[in-house]
Amino acid sequence: MARRLFRWRCGADFIAVKEAPTTQVERVLLRKGSSIVIGIDEVGKGAWAGPLMIGAAVLSRDVIASDDASALMGGARDSKQLSEVKREEMFDHVAATCAAWSIGYVTHAECDALGMNAAQRLATKRAIESLAKQIDVSKATAVIDGRWDFVSPHISQVVTQVKADASVLSVSAASVLAKVSRDRMMREYANDYSLWSFETNKGYPCPKHRTALQGYGPSALHRTSWAFMENFVPWLSRQSAYQLGHSQHEPQSQLEFRSA
Repeated sequence: MARRLFRWRCGADFIAVKEAPTTQVERVLLRKGSSIVIGIDEVGKGAWAGPLMIGAAVLSRDVIASDDASALMGGARDSKQLSEVKREEMFDHVAATCAAWSIGYVTHAECDALGMNAAQRLATKRAIESLAKQIDVSKATAVIDGRWDFVSPHISQVVTQVKADASVLSVSAASVLAKVSRDRMMREYANDYSLWSFETNKGYPCPKHRTALQGYGPSALHRTSWAFMENFVPWLSRQSAYQLGHSQHEPQSQLEFRSA
């Protein structure tokens, strides 16, 4: 099937962001022949440490048809608009009410090795492969936040919409599922890497995280290829330069270069 990519633009086909997400987009896509609509959202892209995670959520037909769909989904909305406590409270309800959902992620090491865009595509591929074990995704449409299509070719039809995580209920559900799953993982990691306060910052930038990096250097979970390393751990870059300078006196066959 040929891939089709849509953008909801300002004008006649623009769907305004409302106070609570709706199922208007899901209804339109089902009427146009999609078998299911998959909301997909990413969390962790801006973090300094830990995984990048993708959530995928499919709402039931009953929820999509409801005039109070958001309430049926426990008040799900863009996870950034909810407190950590509220996200945790609604997680089980959102998960149980979805017709199907899945999580896919890439590690910090894969983010370093692949680069962020390729890593996000890989996490998405893993999420869709997991979802495909529950439902048939061959005629599905994916709805994602923003303008960049990181889902194709794993789903044949993709709709991109700015602020979809706040306006499209299936994307909001995916946002909550991915965010809570990643937060729980980072809290577990904090037991072994207590110096970097992952239980509170979840690997994202904050003053306490910066101070820990400057004082202790990176943990085994940090994305060490990122530019922030030179800004907050400058002694590491000086050390690398020193090591490279000494290695130039060695035979060429012993030199190893790693691309960022």
